[in-house]
Amino acid sequence: MSDAWVEGWLGSARFQSYVSASGGDRSHALELYEWNVSLGQSLMRDISHFEIAMRNAYDAAVGRSWPGSDHWLLDADSPAVTPIWRIKKDRSGLKRGSDVNYLNRRSVDDAIRKCGGTKANPGKVIAELSFGFWRHLTAASHEKTLWVPYLHHAYPVKTKRSTIDAIIGNVNTVRNRIAHQEPIFDRTKNPAQEPSKLHADMMRVFSLLAPDAEKYVASKSTVVAVVAQRP
Repeated sequence: MSDAWVEGWLGSARFQSYVSASGGDRSHALELYEWNVSLGQSLMRDISHFEIAMRNAYDAAVGRSWPGSDHWLLDADSPAVTPIWRIKKDRSGLKRGSDVNYLNRRSVDDAIRKCGGTKANPGKVIAELSFGFWRHLTAASHEKTLWVPYLHHAYPVKTKRSTIDAIIGNVNTVRNRIAHQEPIFDRTKNPAQEPSKLHADMMRVFSLLAPDAEKYVASKSTVVAVVAQRP
């Protein structure tokens, strides 16, 4: 029986990556595709729980010492929205000032508009913001404005911002691949994004932010079992 329907369904280019990984065995390629989907679903369950813990821990860490009268995400002076200028070269080689906080500011502004504008509820704004927004709060550009005065309090003493940022950045990359139904089993070019290591690293950060929640999520996780089922 012809399997042409598979390429009509998945697209020839998408399916070919699985065929190549299966040494040309198209039947095995379809099994690999199904397993990749199951792995993505399993990872997304844990990532979604981690995301909620991260954003709530960050909100609490900033909120405890935020000096403004408005919530830190709604305040015009918030480091989440104020410009951060860096000198960068454009495509022609010219050096120009660039606001590296532009996308974060746009994300916050869009979330506030969606949640009622000037009447926006902070909790709803927090929930509206994407994983990518929270991931960028630990970037090097925010070290002096967010990490040092606020966010490091969400973690144990001596936790390195760069370590946390690298792990959450890898989680964000793989999360986006899962959301777009892309392969996640083929992370050989970046071993830190290999599913088993990625999951272990993320759960380690999770345990630093919310140890009791991490234990609960880990007890229900199916990632290790799904990884072992690779065809």
